[in-house]
Amino acid sequence: MTEAWKQAFARVPELLAAHVQISVSALVLAMLICLPLAIWASRAPKVATFTLAIASLIQTIPGLALLALFYPLLLGLSALIGGGISAFGFLPALLALTLYALLPILRNAVTGLAGVDPAVAEAADGLGMTQSQKLYLVEAPLAAPTIMAGIRTAAVWTIGAATLSTTVGQPSLGDLIFAGLQTQNWTLVLTGCLFSALLAISVDLLLGLIEMGIRKRRKILVWTGMAVIAAGLLVATLPLMIARDNVVVIGAKGFSEQYILARLIGSRLEEAGYTVRYRDGLGSAVVYQALSEGDIDVYVEYSGTIWTNQMERTDSQPKAAMLQTIAQWTSSNHGVKMLGELGFENTYAFAIRPTDAREKTLKTLDDLARVSSDFNFGTDVEFLERPEWQMVQDAYPIRFKDARSFSPTFMYPALASGEVDVISAFSSDGRIAANNFVVLEDPRGAVPSYEAIMLLAPDRSSDDKFVAALNPLIGAITVEVMREANYMVDRKDDKKTSRQAARWLNEKLRE
Repeated sequence: MTEAWKQAFARVPELLAAHVQISVSALVLAMLICLPLAIWASRAPKVATFTLAIASLIQTIPGLALLALFYPLLLGLSALIGGGISAFGFLPALLALTLYALLPILRNAVTGLAGVDPAVAEAADGLGMTQSQKLYLVEAPLAAPTIMAGIRTAAVWTIGAATLSTTVGQPSLGDLIFAGLQTQNWTLVLTGCLFSALLAISVDLLLGLIEMGIRKRRKILVWTGMAVIAAGLLVATLPLMIARDNVVVIGAKGFSEQYILARLIGSRLEEAGYTVRYRDGLGSAVVYQALSEGDIDVYVEYSGTIWTNQMERTDSQPKAAMLQTIAQWTSSNHGVKMLGELGFENTYAFAIRPTDAREKTLKTLDDLARVSSDFNFGTDVEFLERPEWQMVQDAYPIRFKDARSFSPTFMYPALASGEVDVISAFSSDGRIAANNFVVLEDPRGAVPSYEAIMLLAPDRSSDDKFVAALNPLIGAITVEVMREANYMVDRKDDKKTSRQAARWLNEKLRE
């Protein structure tokens, strides 16, 4: 087995445990909501029509969008009541997945209860049964196979959708899938998909066994299925039940450089005696909020992102003044400590193919504005909604023929293949030099400085051991070294994992 597979499998136990935890919690909560509601709806057609319409409407919302919607909702609710509600991790994932599981359970439960033969119901009434007795002794047993079929469907849907919970900071097998897609590490993608599929198939088979036992009135099948599920839950969640001291959570956004730097930070903290966990694939707003609330302990940010996204500044300052202002703002407003600069900048850089640069005489963004109406623009998934893009448009009369968003992994190949003509690249990305792309100059200084800075959560700011472990990284990483580490992960031949690149970078810094 190669090192890539070993590293992928090494992450499975903890991620599988978290995946099981969030999936089962959402499924159980959905059942607790749907089953009483189905009893009411089966006796009131108007209630059935209304509740099924709402559940169907929720189902039309893409799972990723549903997860994303709960982040600002929980933030607003927390602000309204004075804090105490986390918009990061388990809670938003639980609420979104619960809503996603409602429809199949509710529909099947209503159908099963409403479909009980009226003659059987009348016979129960004739025997003098109360409504509760009729439900428990007659209707529920007859409707149980139909209800179980809905629960099976909901379980498979929930386990699949739970992979998306990575985007709101809830660990899951989606961590492997998202990281693999961003770095084109198909070992990670396949591992995440494989174990997610195995989990869904296993749960479906066991629930099917219970359904068969109910239908054929064979209690042994029901108890066997429930016993195996209970044992599986115990084994799967065991990694989460083991107490760990000095656990540190390191955040990372969804691209190669962030994965590498997170593992570099993790290696230094492990050497200092901490147990490290990672929260990968987070958006810029989510990761900073998570840090300020202590849900993660440390991550690498970029000064321009804090300046434009968090501080909502549209002016420009010299680098030193900007960093000082950022350090004061993060500390006074959120208790976040800026430990310092890592030593390199990763700013947005407009890159084009060398043939276009040569044939159209393109050197600056002013030159790009001249031909922009003939160019297709490719960006990462965030850029078109970021303040930096508006700042560029305010500074230069750039109006592209078309604009398309890509995962950073696919943005560079899109430019190389001619799918787009210019991209919002990252200046520290090794794929710029590898493809001989030309980076256009920004003579008007529209894009702010993007120095890589290390931010610490409020509780870690006063942890001397923690700070001492990370201090040697401050000012130690040049842009050339960072580009080389990034390219180790992003290149097609002799590709390295993020952990391997971080190990190389760590050794390079010790030389």
